[in-house]
Amino acid sequence: MRSPDELTALFRERGLRVTPQRQCIFRLLEGNDRHPTAEWVYQQAQSEMPTISLKTVYQTLNDLAAMGEIQALDVGTGSARFDPNIGHHHHLVCDRCGRTQDINVDVSALKLGRRQLRDFSVTSAEVVFRGICSTCSDHPTTKTTEDKAHA
Repeated sequence: MRSPDELTALFRERGLRVTPQRQCIFRLLEGNDRHPTAEWVYQQAQSEMPTISLKTVYQTLNDLAAMGEIQALDVGTGSARFDPNIGHHHHLVCDRCGRTQDINVDVSALKLGRRQLRDFSVTSAEVVFRGICSTCSDHPTTKTTEDKAHA
């Protein structure tokens, strides 16, 4: 993902308003590998800007996704997650807390049969591995505060 300054310039180039709230969101996403939900971004931004709205967070995240600066993910955790890593990669997802992390896996050896590919041209593939993260394994029936923040 581009730096907050680069995103500010990009928004201005596209005629989008650059507000202190949006710049705060840019900073929260920079270097963030947690695949945050909009709600997590909103909670973090509120500590710096108590008047920020959830609508502003969603609008900014959706604008960034439309520009190809972040990727909106639906990995079945109940809330959309936003991934600042737009390079080709796959994900590990915890079935309990929803924690999502990037992984690089070589899937070039996977092949679909001719019957499955009839009238279809594959342009990309996404692989999601599901399981239980180590935090949830250590606490089988409760979620930690950190896990709730990721969800």
